[in-house]
Amino acid sequence: MRLDDYDNDIDVGDATSRGGFGGGGGGLLFGLLPLIGSRFGCGGIVVVLILMAVFGGGLGGLGGILGGGGSAPSTQVGQQSGGGSVQQVCNASTERRATCNAFSNVENTWEQIFAASGQRFRAPGLRFFTAEGRSGCGAAQSAMGPFYCPTDSDIYLDTGFFNELTNRFKAPGDFAQYYVVAHEFGHHIQNLLGTSDKVQQIQRSSSETEGNAASVRLELQADCYAGVWAAKNRDRLEAGDVEEGMRAAQAIGDDTLQREAQGRVVPDSFTHGTSAQRQFWLRKGLESGDSAACDTFSGAI
Repeated sequence: MRLDDYDNDIDVGDATSRGGFGGGGGGLLFGLLPLIGSRFGCGGIVVVLILMAVFGGGLGGLGGILGGGGSAPSTQVGQQSGGGSVQQVCNASTERRATCNAFSNVENTWEQIFAASGQRFRAPGLRFFTAEGRSGCGAAQSAMGPFYCPTDSDIYLDTGFFNELTNRFKAPGDFAQYYVVAHEFGHHIQNLLGTSDKVQQIQRSSSETEGNAASVRLELQADCYAGVWAAKNRDRLEAGDVEEGMRAAQAIGDDTLQREAQGRVVPDSFTHGTSAQRQFWLRKGLESGDSAACDTFSGAI
Protein backbone atom coordinates (compact mmCIF):
# COMPACT_ATOMS: atom_id res chain seq x y z
CA MET A 1 0.00 0.00 0.00
CA ARG A 2 1.38 3.38 -0.99
CA LEU A 3 1.24 5.83 1.89
CA ASP A 4 2.53 9.38 2.18
CA ASP A 5 4.89 10.39 4.95
CA TYR A 6 3.23 11.06 8.28
CA ASP A 7 2.02 14.53 9.22
CA ASN A 8 4.26 16.29 11.71
CA ASP A 9 1.35 17.21 13.97
CA ILE A 10 0.26 13.67 14.85
CA ASP A 11 0.31 12.79 18.55
CA VAL A 12 3.00 10.14 18.97
CA GLY A 13 5.39 9.25 21.74
CA ASP A 14 7.03 6.50 23.74
CA ALA A 15 5.06 4.93 26.56
CA THR A 16 7.26 5.26 29.62
CA SER A 17 7.84 2.28 31.86
CA ARG A 18 7.96 2.51 35.62
CA GLY A 19 8.14 -1.23 36.30
CA GLY A 20 5.58 -3.54 37.86
CA PHE A 21 1.90 -3.78 37.12
CA GLY A 22 -0.52 -0.92 37.45
CA GLY A 23 -4.00 -0.88 38.87
CA GLY A 24 -5.65 -0.88 35.46
CA GLY A 25 -6.94 -3.61 33.21
CA GLY A 26 -3.58 -5.15 32.35
CA GLY A 27 -2.48 -5.82 35.92
CA LEU A 28 -5.88 -7.13 36.94
CA LEU A 29 -6.05 -9.36 33.89
CA PHE A 30 -2.77 -11.05 34.75
CA GLY A 31 -3.94 -11.34 38.32
CA LEU A 32 -6.96 -13.29 37.14
CA LEU A 33 -4.92 -15.90 35.28
CA PRO A 34 -4.76 -18.27 38.29
CA LEU A 35 -8.57 -18.13 38.51
CA ILE A 36 -8.84 -18.86 34.80
CA GLY A 37 -6.46 -21.77 35.25
CA SER A 38 -8.51 -23.24 38.07
CA ARG A 39 -11.66 -23.15 35.94
CA PHE A 40 -10.33 -24.05 32.51
CA GLY A 41 -6.89 -25.53 33.13
CA CYS A 42 -3.62 -24.55 31.49
CA GLY A 43 -5.29 -24.56 28.10
CA GLY A 44 -7.56 -21.76 29.23
CA ILE A 45 -4.59 -19.63 30.26
CA VAL A 46 -2.90 -20.26 26.92
CA VAL A 47 -6.02 -19.19 25.04
CA VAL A 48 -6.35 -16.00 27.08
CA LEU A 49 -2.70 -15.08 26.52
CA ILE A 50 -3.02 -15.74 22.79
CA LEU A 51 -6.19 -13.71 22.54
CA MET A 52 -4.44 -10.86 24.34
CA ALA A 53 -1.90 -10.85 21.52
CA VAL A 54 -4.36 -10.33 18.69
CA PHE A 55 -5.93 -7.17 17.31
CA GLY A 56 -8.64 -5.89 19.43
CA GLY A 57 -9.73 -4.49 22.64
CA GLY A 58 -6.64 -5.63 24.50
CA LEU A 59 -7.37 -4.21 27.91
CA GLY A 60 -10.54 -2.55 26.78
CA GLY A 61 -11.91 -5.86 25.44
CA LEU A 62 -10.53 -8.81 27.37
CA GLY A 63 -9.75 -6.72 30.41
CA GLY A 64 -13.34 -5.50 30.60
CA ILE A 65 -14.79 -8.96 30.16
CA LEU A 66 -12.67 -10.43 32.93
CA GLY A 67 -13.42 -7.63 35.32
CA GLY A 68 -10.52 -5.24 34.74
CA GLY A 69 -11.22 -1.61 33.92
CA GLY A 70 -9.01 1.28 33.06
CA SER A 71 -7.40 3.16 35.88
CA ALA A 72 -7.12 6.92 35.97
CA PRO A 73 -4.23 8.05 33.81
CA SER A 74 -1.08 9.04 35.63
CA THR A 75 1.27 11.87 34.73
CA GLN A 76 3.61 9.39 33.07
CA VAL A 77 1.06 8.22 30.53
CA GLY A 78 1.95 9.25 27.00
CA GLN A 79 5.24 10.90 27.91
CA GLN A 80 7.90 10.83 25.25
CA SER A 81 11.27 9.48 26.26
CA GLY A 82 13.65 12.40 26.55
CA GLY A 83 11.02 14.74 25.13
CA GLY A 84 11.58 13.34 21.64
CA SER A 85 9.97 15.07 18.70
CA VAL A 86 7.53 13.40 16.33
CA GLN A 87 10.38 12.86 13.88
CA GLN A 88 12.65 11.34 16.51
CA VAL A 89 9.97 8.93 17.68
CA CYS A 90 8.73 7.92 14.22
CA ASN A 91 12.13 7.67 12.57
CA ALA A 92 13.65 5.48 15.28
CA SER A 93 13.10 2.40 13.08
CA THR A 94 11.68 1.40 9.72
CA GLU A 95 8.74 -0.28 11.46
CA ARG A 96 7.93 2.82 13.47
CA ARG A 97 8.05 5.05 10.44
CA ALA A 98 5.66 2.78 8.53
CA THR A 99 3.34 2.69 11.54
CA CYS A 100 3.37 6.49 11.81
CA ASN A 101 2.58 6.75 8.10
CA ALA A 102 -0.40 4.42 8.52
CA PHE A 103 -1.59 6.12 11.72
CA SER A 104 -1.43 9.55 10.08
CA ASN A 105 -3.36 8.35 7.04
CA VAL A 106 -6.06 6.66 9.14
CA GLU A 107 -6.41 9.79 11.27
CA ASN A 108 -6.85 12.02 8.22
CA THR A 109 -9.36 9.60 6.71
CA TRP A 110 -11.58 9.46 9.79
CA GLU A 111 -11.35 13.20 10.30
CA GLN A 112 -12.78 13.63 6.80
CA ILE A 113 -15.51 11.04 7.45
CA PHE A 114 -16.58 12.82 10.63
CA ALA A 115 -16.48 16.23 8.96
CA ALA A 116 -18.70 14.99 6.13
CA SER A 117 -21.37 13.95 8.65
CA GLY A 118 -21.03 17.08 10.79
CA GLN A 119 -19.57 15.19 13.75
CA ARG A 120 -16.78 16.38 16.00
CA PHE A 121 -13.59 14.39 15.66
CA ARG A 122 -10.88 14.05 18.27
CA ALA A 123 -7.69 12.23 17.30
CA PRO A 124 -6.12 9.55 19.49
CA GLY A 125 -2.46 9.28 20.35
CA LEU A 126 0.00 6.60 19.27
CA ARG A 127 2.36 5.25 21.92
CA PHE A 128 5.24 2.96 21.10
CA PHE A 129 6.79 0.65 23.64
CA THR A 130 9.31 -2.17 23.62
CA ALA A 131 8.63 -5.20 25.81
CA GLU A 132 7.08 -3.16 28.62
CA GLY A 133 5.52 0.25 29.08
CA ARG A 134 2.72 2.04 30.86
CA SER A 135 -0.73 3.08 29.71
CA GLY A 136 -3.81 4.68 31.23
CA CYS A 137 -5.20 1.14 31.44
CA GLY A 138 -2.22 -0.28 33.36
CA ALA A 139 0.84 -2.11 32.13
CA ALA A 140 1.63 -2.34 28.43
CA GLN A 141 3.21 -5.74 27.85
CA SER A 142 4.37 -7.17 24.54
CA ALA A 143 2.34 -10.32 25.23
CA MET A 144 -0.81 -8.24 24.98
CA GLY A 145 -0.16 -7.22 21.41
CA PRO A 146 -1.38 -3.85 20.13
CA PHE A 147 -4.31 -2.38 22.08
CA TYR A 148 -6.40 0.73 22.49
CA CYS A 149 -6.87 2.28 25.92
CA PRO A 150 -10.12 4.27 26.21
CA THR A 151 -8.97 5.90 29.44
CA ASP A 152 -6.33 8.03 27.72
CA SER A 153 -7.56 7.57 24.12
CA ASP A 154 -4.21 6.17 23.01
CA ILE A 155 -3.17 3.25 20.83
CA TYR A 156 -0.27 1.23 22.27
CA LEU A 157 1.97 -0.82 20.04
CA ASP A 158 5.21 -2.76 20.24
CA THR A 159 6.35 -3.03 16.63
CA GLY A 160 7.81 -6.44 17.48
CA PHE A 161 4.25 -7.70 17.05
CA PHE A 162 4.66 -7.31 13.30
CA ASN A 163 7.32 -10.01 13.39
CA GLU A 164 4.82 -12.22 15.22
CA LEU A 165 2.24 -11.44 12.59
CA THR A 166 4.62 -12.55 9.84
CA ASN A 167 6.34 -15.52 11.47
CA ARG A 168 3.83 -16.93 13.94
CA PHE A 169 0.53 -16.04 12.34
CA LYS A 170 1.83 -16.44 8.77
CA ALA A 171 0.29 -13.11 7.73
CA PRO A 172 3.10 -11.03 6.17
CA GLY A 173 2.80 -7.82 4.22
CA ASP A 174 2.56 -4.11 4.84
CA PHE A 175 -1.22 -4.04 4.49
CA ALA A 176 -1.58 -6.68 7.21
CA GLN A 177 0.37 -4.35 9.52
CA TYR A 178 -1.69 -1.32 8.52
CA TYR A 179 -4.81 -3.37 9.22
CA VAL A 180 -3.61 -3.70 12.81
CA VAL A 181 -3.32 0.08 13.15
CA ALA A 182 -6.66 0.70 11.43
CA HIS A 183 -8.41 -1.86 13.64
CA GLU A 184 -7.15 -0.25 16.84
CA PHE A 185 -8.10 3.15 15.45
CA GLY A 186 -11.55 1.66 14.93
CA HIS A 187 -11.81 1.16 18.69
CA HIS A 188 -11.14 4.87 19.12
CA ILE A 189 -14.00 5.64 16.74
CA GLN A 190 -16.23 3.39 18.86
CA ASN A 191 -15.10 5.29 21.93
CA LEU A 192 -15.98 8.63 20.32
CA LEU A 193 -19.41 7.37 19.25
CA GLY A 194 -20.23 5.85 22.65
CA THR A 195 -20.37 2.27 21.33
CA SER A 196 -17.66 1.06 23.70
CA ASP A 197 -19.57 2.40 26.72
CA LYS A 198 -22.69 0.53 25.68
CA VAL A 199 -20.78 -2.73 25.36
CA GLN A 200 -19.19 -2.24 28.77
CA GLN A 201 -22.64 -1.72 30.25
CA ILE A 202 -23.77 -5.01 28.71
CA GLN A 203 -20.73 -6.78 30.11
CA ARG A 204 -21.35 -5.40 33.61
CA SER A 205 -25.04 -6.31 33.70
CA SER A 206 -25.18 -9.63 31.87
CA SER A 207 -23.73 -13.11 31.92
CA GLU A 208 -20.20 -13.87 30.80
CA THR A 209 -21.53 -15.49 27.62
CA GLU A 210 -23.61 -12.41 26.76
CA GLY A 211 -20.68 -10.16 27.56
CA ASN A 212 -18.43 -12.19 25.27
CA ALA A 213 -21.01 -11.98 22.49
CA ALA A 214 -21.12 -8.18 22.83
CA SER A 215 -17.32 -8.06 22.68
CA VAL A 216 -17.37 -10.09 19.46
CA ARG A 217 -19.70 -7.56 17.86
CA LEU A 218 -17.44 -4.71 19.00
CA GLU A 219 -14.35 -6.35 17.54
CA LEU A 220 -16.03 -7.20 14.24
CA GLN A 221 -17.17 -3.61 13.90
CA ALA A 222 -13.56 -2.47 14.37
CA ASP A 223 -12.60 -4.87 11.57
CA CYS A 224 -15.28 -3.33 9.38
CA TYR A 225 -14.06 0.18 10.23
CA ALA A 226 -10.57 -0.91 9.14
CA GLY A 227 -12.10 -1.98 5.84
CA VAL A 228 -13.84 1.39 5.46
CA TRP A 229 -10.49 3.15 5.91
CA ALA A 230 -8.94 0.97 3.20
CA ALA A 231 -11.89 1.64 0.88
CA LYS A 232 -11.47 5.40 1.30
CA ASN A 233 -7.86 4.93 0.17
CA ARG A 234 -8.55 2.45 -2.61
CA ASP A 235 -6.32 4.36 -5.01
CA ARG A 236 -3.37 3.62 -2.74
CA LEU A 237 -3.92 -0.16 -2.67
CA GLU A 238 -1.52 -2.40 -4.52
CA ALA A 239 -1.90 -5.90 -5.91
CA GLY A 240 -2.12 -8.42 -3.08
CA ASP A 241 -3.02 -5.94 -0.33
CA VAL A 242 -6.57 -7.21 0.18
CA GLU A 243 -5.32 -10.79 0.29
CA GLU A 244 -2.78 -9.80 2.98
CA GLY A 245 -5.57 -8.37 5.09
CA MET A 246 -7.74 -11.44 4.64
CA ARG A 247 -4.90 -13.74 5.66
CA ALA A 248 -4.38 -11.70 8.80
CA ALA A 249 -8.10 -11.75 9.64
CA GLN A 250 -8.20 -15.51 9.13
CA ALA A 251 -5.13 -16.13 11.27
CA ILE A 252 -6.46 -14.36 14.35
CA GLY A 253 -10.03 -15.67 14.47
CA ASP A 254 -11.05 -17.09 17.85
CA ASP A 255 -11.82 -20.52 16.41
CA THR A 256 -8.46 -20.76 14.67
CA LEU A 257 -6.53 -19.65 17.75
CA GLN A 258 -8.43 -21.96 20.09
CA ARG A 259 -8.04 -24.93 17.79
CA GLU A 260 -4.29 -24.36 17.61
CA ALA A 261 -3.94 -23.77 21.36
CA GLN A 262 -6.15 -26.49 22.81
CA GLY A 263 -7.34 -28.64 19.95
CA ARG A 264 -10.99 -27.69 20.38
CA VAL A 265 -13.28 -24.72 19.95
CA VAL A 266 -15.50 -23.18 22.66
CA PRO A 267 -17.85 -20.71 20.91
CA ASP A 268 -19.27 -19.23 24.15
CA SER A 269 -15.76 -18.04 25.05
CA PHE A 270 -15.21 -16.16 21.78
CA THR A 271 -14.41 -12.47 22.27
CA HIS A 272 -13.22 -11.39 18.81
CA GLY A 273 -15.12 -13.53 16.32
CA THR A 274 -14.35 -16.48 14.09
CA SER A 275 -11.91 -16.28 11.20
CA ALA A 276 -14.82 -16.28 8.75
CA GLN A 277 -16.58 -13.48 10.64
CA ARG A 278 -13.49 -11.30 10.80
CA GLN A 279 -12.88 -11.76 7.08
CA PHE A 280 -16.55 -11.05 6.30
CA TRP A 281 -16.65 -7.75 8.19
CA LEU A 282 -13.28 -6.56 6.93
CA ARG A 283 -14.51 -7.22 3.39
CA LYS A 284 -17.84 -5.55 4.22
CA GLY A 285 -16.02 -2.34 5.02
CA LEU A 286 -13.79 -2.66 1.98
CA GLU A 287 -16.67 -3.18 -0.41
CA SER A 288 -19.06 -0.61 1.04
CA GLY A 289 -16.66 2.16 2.09
CA ASP A 290 -19.46 3.23 4.40
CA SER A 291 -19.19 3.16 8.20
CA ALA A 292 -22.99 2.90 8.39
CA ALA A 293 -22.65 -0.55 6.86
CA CYS A 294 -20.64 -1.65 9.90
CA ASP A 295 -23.66 -2.20 12.16
CA THR A 296 -22.62 -5.47 13.76
CA PHE A 297 -25.09 -4.94 16.61
CA SER A 298 -28.25 -5.53 14.57
CA GLY A 299 -29.08 -9.03 13.43
CA ALA A 300 -26.83 -11.97 12.82
CA ILE A 301 -23.09 -11.66 12.39
